[in-house]
Amino acid sequence: MSRAGEMVYIPDDSDFSSFREQCESLEGWHCHYNKAGITVWSQGQEESCAVQKIKTRISCKDVPAETLYDVLHDTGYRKKWDSHVIETYDIGRLTANADVGYYSWKCPSPLKNRDFVTLRSWLPLGDDYIILNYSVKHPVGARGPGQPWAAAQAGSEACGVFLQKFPPRKDFVRAVSLQTGYLIKANGTGACVLYYLTQVDPRGSLPKWVVNRVSQFVAPKAMKKIYKAGLKYPEWKRRHDPGYKPWVYPEQSTLPSLSLAELSLQHADSLERIDETGLTEDHLSTSDHEA
Repeated sequence: MSRAGEMVYIPDDSDFSSFREQCESLEGWHCHYNKAGITVWSQGQEESCAVQKIKTRISCKDVPAETLYDVLHDTGYRKKWDSHVIETYDIGRLTANADVGYYSWKCPSPLKNRDFVTLRSWLPLGDDYIILNYSVKHPVGARGPGQPWAAAQAGSEACGVFLQKFPPRKDFVRAVSLQTGYLIKANGTGACVLYYLTQVDPRGSLPKWVVNRVSQFVAPKAMKKIYKAGLKYPEWKRRHDPGYKPWVYPEQSTLPSLSLAELSLQHADSLERIDETGLTEDHLSTSDHEA
């Protein structure tokens, strides 16, 4: 998503508009799955999911758009419905509608688990909502008590040292989100349509069966989970700090402030690439086969 391929920036209206057009357009998209109100498309090279885009859509009856918007923001609720999440938390706040966060997730065994550090931004559009993210690095120096990040960075750069606060970990493969996001469209009273569009470099040469499973099983199952999470969220939220929604009321945010100068783009070619093409589908666990 980055402009000129180098600059970290907060998406503007044109970026949100472009994302919405991609979600709603059918041109250039190949349909892989269309059952029970869920549709999955792909766009890009069929043999390389490193560049392929995946798009899914689900109709959510009895779930208002604003409720699904809350579900997708509420990290406290995430582990209640996302069985693939290992760890997720917000790192810092950039603006009233942009932050930086960390997310790690379980890949189907025997694949290695992946993680991300992303810049996320969001935009309410009347009754509709958009949430976008792309991968960044959060490089910092070793700052002393009360020392601002900029001074710490300057000191570390002067010494030829530039550290990442959230570097790639040995137990995960650091993947790269080139563009990932949600479009939530109100669809009458108390209902909505959810689009999920993602283009991720998994930093691995994956076997063809993985690409097929994403469109036939993983993506539909994930959309069903989000829908069910939306149905259960109002009751859960009533019991868990119901008034706390910093994505709606930014004055509630307790995240430390970040500046764009503290961030840099996460280039895929700077990360380790692994070859998992030899892995077979035979070792998938029973839960991985569930649709």
